[in-house]
Amino acid sequence: MSPTVDAAATLVRLANRIGEFFAAFPEREEALDGIAQHLAKFWAPRMRRALYAHLDGAAQGEGLAPLVREAVLTRRGQVEPRRETALSAAPACSAGGH
Repeated sequence: MSPTVDAAATLVRLANRIGEFFAAFPEREEALDGIAQHLAKFWAPRMRRALYAHLDGAAQGEGLAPLVREAVLTRRGQVEPRRETALSAAPACSAGGH
């Protein structure tokens, strides 16, 4: 297996474990919200980007549990990190400087 495949498999395994916890919630919407909130709060942006790359790429999210897949697709705006633009990534200049 390549390092990319190993990393994707690890992310899928971790996401599915989170999904298993929230699957016990009595309300499906509460479970979906819980998964999305957990990923957004505790996963680093690079991990969330890699999860979406796995979901959007050739693997099409292979291995993701249905509840996890639904959560990350229906709450994508909440979970997926914002892409940095060149302007937002540039350091701010001081008013008195240049």
